[in-house]
Amino acid sequence: MSYSLPVQDYRRLHVWQRAKALTVEVYRVTAGFPRDERFGLAARMRRAAVSLVSNIAEGCGRDTPRELSRFTGIAAGSAHELESQMYVALELGFVDQEAAARALGGLGEIKAMLFAYRASVDRNN
Repeated sequence: MSYSLPVQDYRRLHVWQRAKALTVEVYRVTAGFPRDERFGLAARMRRAAVSLVSNIAEGCGRDTPRELSRFTGIAAGSAHELESQMYVALELGFVDQEAAARALGGLGEIKAMLFAYRASVDRNN
């Protein structure tokens, strides 16, 4: 079987850079959540954000393009999860409209980038 290995420096991927920046922003935003949400919605949002950026990195370290594609798909799932949680946080008043709009806009871009990246991986291998 002949294929190119997906191993690459994930830190150079624009999608990973954007996901990392969003993760940092999620940590900052959730720091202002009510104390009783520390182990609730705030923790879930942080986990989804960390999962997003981590799965991009993990996929780049896997042995086959198929695995890279799979982990990119998992990252996209985490992006959708975080998006849903951001809407809940907004409706509950835990995050202001401006911060939510910034995060949701970033998530939209990241999801589109993940879709394009995964399609490229699938197409080229």
